[in-house]
Amino acid sequence: MKYQLFQLGPITVYSYGFMIALGFILCVVLAERRSKAMGLDSDKIVSLAFWCIGGGLLGAKVLYYVTEIKSIIENPKILLDVTNGFVVYGGILGGILGGFLFVRRNRLNFLKHFDLAMPSVSLAQGFGRIGCFLAGCCYGRETDGSWGVVFHDSPFAPDGVALIPTQLISSAGDFLICLILCLYARRKHPDGAVGGLWLLLYSIGRFVIEFFRGDPRGSVGMLSTSQFIAIFILAAGAACIALVYRRADGKE
Repeated sequence: MKYQLFQLGPITVYSYGFMIALGFILCVVLAERRSKAMGLDSDKIVSLAFWCIGGGLLGAKVLYYVTEIKSIIENPKILLDVTNGFVVYGGILGGILGGFLFVRRNRLNFLKHFDLAMPSVSLAQGFGRIGCFLAGCCYGRETDGSWGVVFHDSPFAPDGVALIPTQLISSAGDFLICLILCLYARRKHPDGAVGGLWLLLYSIGRFVIEFFRGDPRGSVGMLSTSQFIAIFILAAGAACIALVYRRADGKE
């Protein structure tokens, strides 16, 4: 659609990177606003965000290497390409780990900050998926439906073929999850409940959207790699919610 967004002299601004940056900024803004309502130190939010981003980038890259291990064995030069090849689930897990290390280092409440972060994560993901759409990656299967989109100059998607706009569907889902979590968080819940709900909602949405994806991805039996991971994320979300409510009731 628009792989290169615009140019400023010798500098080329790519649509995917621009949307990631925009999502990050709005993610921090939302977290800062919500932190005040939650009674958390808003001065630490930017530092927390950078720890999460750093952990997310590292996790996304590591999981990409894991899923592409066969290709890497055949062509080790893939390891030298640090600008391409990231897996969202790795980014999510790495980001959570980065946030966990930050709050432990600063002796903060992890579950409270987990609840703070996840609506912002969904917001950032929504903009990231718009970036995917503009670049043409993460595209959907071919379709004869009126909702199909046709790429003409994409380095990723097949050009001249009507495809399901899975990127925009994912983006809408991420924005919806962000709204649901923000509304859910307005009422009193045990620490960790909002984050657990995000694990549930995101894993369900990702499992479903994978049926409509048409880009090359790994597989585990009949499931895509992302669907396989989504099952464990769903279980983790259900366990998280069950445990925090049991603890709130004095049963754990």
